[in-house]
Amino acid sequence: MENVLRPLIVVGGAVVLTLLIGWVTDLLLRKADSRHSETPLWGLLRRGRVPYQLVLCTALLRGSYDQAELIREHRIAVGQVLTLVLIGSAAWLVVRIAAAVVDSTYDRYARVHHDAARVRRVRTQVSLIMRVVTAIVGVVAVAAMLLTFPAMRAAGASLLASAGVLGIVAGVAAQSTLANMFAGLQIAFGDMVRLGDTVVVDGEWGTVEEITLTFLTVRTWDERRITMPVSYFTSKPFENWSRGTPQMTGIVYWHLDHSAPLEPMREKLRDILRECPAWDGRDYGLVVTDSTPNTIQVRALVTAKDADDVWKVRVTVREQMITWLAAEHPYALPRVNTADAVLPPGGIIPSQDGAAARRLHEPPRAGRD
Repeated sequence: MENVLRPLIVVGGAVVLTLLIGWVTDLLLRKADSRHSETPLWGLLRRGRVPYQLVLCTALLRGSYDQAELIREHRIAVGQVLTLVLIGSAAWLVVRIAAAVVDSTYDRYARVHHDAARVRRVRTQVSLIMRVVTAIVGVVAVAAMLLTFPAMRAAGASLLASAGVLGIVAGVAAQSTLANMFAGLQIAFGDMVRLGDTVVVDGEWGTVEEITLTFLTVRTWDERRITMPVSYFTSKPFENWSRGTPQMTGIVYWHLDHSAPLEPMREKLRDILRECPAWDGRDYGLVVTDSTPNTIQVRALVTAKDADDVWKVRVTVREQMITWLAAEHPYALPRVNTADAVLPPGGIIPSQDGAAARRLHEPPRAGRD
């Protein structure tokens, strides 16, 4: 009877005590969260209740397993398994606690500061810091698990002796990976590019969606994802439209006939912008920037608060201006011009054989298709 009750009491007591401590801890966190609504820390810490209870249960079982006198012939193996589970669950708990602290700090910063650029910069740094912390905790946990095996401890001296050579070999073999990792840290703390920034990379316009220690993902306007190594952004030039202030100036071009009504076009541009919600009202303008024998190039400048709005303003102005010209001033649209050649001085055109000549008294006629 004692052989049955002893394991039940030890194992059952560990489980019941774990559930009781976990329930009390969760109750305290909920009360703290309700009292301190200005910070989400206590609510975020509740996400770690599963690894917390796992750590408690494994620690209690590991400490009282000898008293349970269960499976004595495999006592060492069971103890080893419990130790490995304890190390893994402790690493899981540390990552959850670190994530709660970092997320709480970022949330408090985002609520205090209203500068979108600074908030995106901190969010980028926070995400990369969490990835570094997770990687470090994972490596330490795996190393601790391996050191629990006697064979690994015996091989530790030889591993340390050859660590210098292995480090050089690994550095050469993983040169690109290490370069990307350092580039990721440089991006995070050098404020080169942030999550949510609007960038132009290799002619593709999009928004930075994800930044890791090794790669960066850009979501284009047509919902495609461009993934590239972060070292690209530290070695090649790219456009960052969100750097500094997000305000932008957009350009719209038209190729029109020389007779295009420029002053009415300026008035129409003003009317179009006044009815366009995306225009921020800072500035606008319309000038002739170039001319060819057949057309002139007209450029309109418009402003908006960010890249998305400036795109909306540009397409609106381009479409409505062309529609208005086609309806009110169709002669201003570019056409193919045909006309008689202009006579040389004196109006003398030599004949084909070069022996006779004639004078034209009538001016040349001009026509248009």
